[in-house]
Amino acid sequence: MVSTPIGNLGDMTSRAVAVLRTAAVIACEDTRVTGSLMARLGVTTPLMPYHEHNAARQRPLLLARLAEDQAVALVSDAGTPLVSDPGYRLVGAALDAGHRVVPVPGASAPLAALVASGLPSDRFLFAGFPPPKDNARRRFLAELAPVPATLVLFESARRLADTLATAAETLGDRPAAVCRELTKLYEEVRRDRLPALSAHYAEAGAPKGEVVLVIGPPASAADAGPPSGEEQDARLRAALAEGLRVKDAAARVAAETGLPRRDLYRRALVLGSGAADR
Repeated sequence: MVSTPIGNLGDMTSRAVAVLRTAAVIACEDTRVTGSLMARLGVTTPLMPYHEHNAARQRPLLLARLAEDQAVALVSDAGTPLVSDPGYRLVGAALDAGHRVVPVPGASAPLAALVASGLPSDRFLFAGFPPPKDNARRRFLAELAPVPATLVLFESARRLADTLATAAETLGDRPAAVCRELTKLYEEVRRDRLPALSAHYAEAGAPKGEVVLVIGPPASAADAGPPSGEEQDARLRAALAEGLRVKDAAARVAAETGLPRRDLYRRALVLGSGAADR
């Protein structure tokens, strides 16, 4: 069994094309999308739909082919298979059954965005898609706030402005990059601070295409020394005045200062602003 990305003719390697031609079947998200590319490549291998809605039903059929020593190629519409798609379940089942799984590398949107962002790449966290609803998204970002690494997120174009606004509120004034349509004809990377990016997309509206959001890590507390207790309280009060819950306010200030979130949470409670939120 092999796993390879498709979606852009220019990103296809000769190895990937050879694998697709010699496989017994190609498992893909959308047979129309994959079929169009296969036609351009001159690949006539049969296609089988495999996506989150039919994975449980199709997986035994693909495993049966593997049991017959047939080669199965797993592809995704855009980016690398198994990154935010159900392919990992098929790979896990294939490994459990004793089959060999071979990755065939190609374009990877998270890595391409990380490189193009200009943000620190020595330590990063890919966190997938933020939740679509505001409260859940706010909690999601608050949990990521203290992570001492560059954050890489997927987001739909229509939710980008909302996510940027929430990120600016929750994570503070961090550097970030909105990377759109990577490795494709209309590739675009916009780099700025989170508040500026939020303002831009609130006015410009949803961009077209697929989006990867890269957000810089929290500032190191060692850069300027720890803030005083008065400054900590001022930051917490400002966050709470914006409507953040106690734990979200503490997470934001922790991200901005590098101070322990638990200590900041206690300070916020002492300020008396979050008694009803416990």
